[in-house]
Amino acid sequence: MHEPYEIKPIAQEDNAALAKIIRTTLEEFGANHPGTVYNDASTDALYELFQTTGALYNVAWQNGNIVGGGGIYPTNGLPQGTCELVKMYLCKSARNIGLGSKLIALCIDQARAMGYQQIYLETMPELKQALKRYEKFGFTYLSAPMGNSGHFGCDLWMIKQL
Repeated sequence: MHEPYEIKPIAQEDNAALAKIIRTTLEEFGANHPGTVYNDASTDALYELFQTTGALYNVAWQNGNIVGGGGIYPTNGLPQGTCELVKMYLCKSARNIGLGSKLIALCIDQARAMGYQQIYLETMPELKQALKRYEKFGFTYLSAPMGNSGHFGCDLWMIKQL
């Protein structure tokens, strides 16, 4: 039986734990490539990054520890009314308990409430579990990237109409 989890808005003191979860997860799946969030300086300053208008980040906690998170961001160059689902990562102990789906659903609801009409995401084939989850939420594949995320290491792109 898994302990219950809670989801809170990001706080500045969450930065180090979240950066570690993101990088550890990418290493675990062999997805720690150049041109991904693995090498992105903003990964170490998520709180500051998500102070941008139209952005938010949700942090998942279990047993008093941060176990992951995910958010939405108005990435430069995206079409009007589009945000990006970003930095959606969970540590190993927090997977397969419904938390990832809860975070995705929350981000979709928050994006809709903020007036976005679609959510875009960038990912990699190494993250197979995540791909299946995104497909279940109605994300469909695109043939090319949108916007200017700067993450040239991501070679799969998806979108969902809200």
